[in-house]
Amino acid sequence: METESDETVYEDIKSILDLARKNISYAVNFSMVGAYWNIGRIIVETQNKRKDTDSFDFLIKNFSLKLIKDYGKGFEQSNLRRMRQFYLMFPVLDSLSSALSWTHYRSLLKIENESARQFYINECIENNWSTRELERQITSFYYERLLSHQKKRKSTSKSGAGKSPKSLSDQQIIPEDIIKDPFILEFLGLNPADSLYEKDLEKLLIDHLQTFLLELGKGYSFVSRQKRLSFDGEHFYIDLVFYNYILKCFVLIDLKVGKLTHQDLGQMQMYVHYFTREMMNEGDNLPIGIVLCADKTDAVVRYTLPVDNSQIYASKYKLYLPTEEELKNEIETQQHLIELNKETVSSHRRHGFANV
Repeated sequence: METESDETVYEDIKSILDLARKNISYAVNFSMVGAYWNIGRIIVETQNKRKDTDSFDFLIKNFSLKLIKDYGKGFEQSNLRRMRQFYLMFPVLDSLSSALSWTHYRSLLKIENESARQFYINECIENNWSTRELERQITSFYYERLLSHQKKRKSTSKSGAGKSPKSLSDQQIIPEDIIKDPFILEFLGLNPADSLYEKDLEKLLIDHLQTFLLELGKGYSFVSRQKRLSFDGEHFYIDLVFYNYILKCFVLIDLKVGKLTHQDLGQMQMYVHYFTREMMNEGDNLPIGIVLCADKTDAVVRYTLPVDNSQIYASKYKLYLPTEEELKNEIETQQHLIELNKETVSSHRRHGFANV
């Protein structure tokens, strides 16, 4: 007769086997990564010896035909050229991570910016992203959105300088290091032209909570939806409440399907103040609030919130993946707003209104 102790022993054995299989999978994947790196190295060295481009192209074509015949698909000319690029982009074999598969590295090869590429590598390893998750973060311009938001927020600080987000594991992380603007919600499958209510948007985010957590970023855990706050006989409801274990604070999200108003920010201020006074636990940092809206103007945010605000943020959401051109325009707009913020902050400080 099987006892509870027997079941515990079985689970221990099962854990050992699962870990062994996982390690074998990692070893096999990294072995192939090393093989493709070495193929890339040989191709580069051969090319360096052959100055004739036509001769080298013929060699790649010939190698491809023979490899496909001997080893099957996967050695098309495009893949051999990709292995060549892999070696050139990562010339030191020991710098490669065993946590990343060849498919991971294929996605990383698309990134020309070295800082962005290293950022994705770090985040991918730390968060154990699948290749699908990595591809989505790259496609949705995760790095660029974070960098743009950081530069905008830090333009109001005394240092006035933003830094490249090499990794979100860096020490001294502050809210603007992980809050994006805009958020990309293409996974909801909504058409921007469709009529949408806030309750519908909330339900869809809950239905796609795992993907939404990925989009929010590192460190988020879900706490509640429609969190009720009651005082003086009135009831108020916060759409979504999360806790971020990196920031060590509650994160309150209010959804707005229309354009941001100063009343929206005022309402979020009330929510944040309530959580600060009534809901914080020992060791928590001050809660932060994010108003997630379809559109906003920087002036409303700038003149509603205090200059030294570090708790309330307004971010837009997009229901589709932006193109590079759209993102470029968005960043240029943000750069213009950065200059306006600098002028406003400088003016306030000159006149002694640092806490206005």
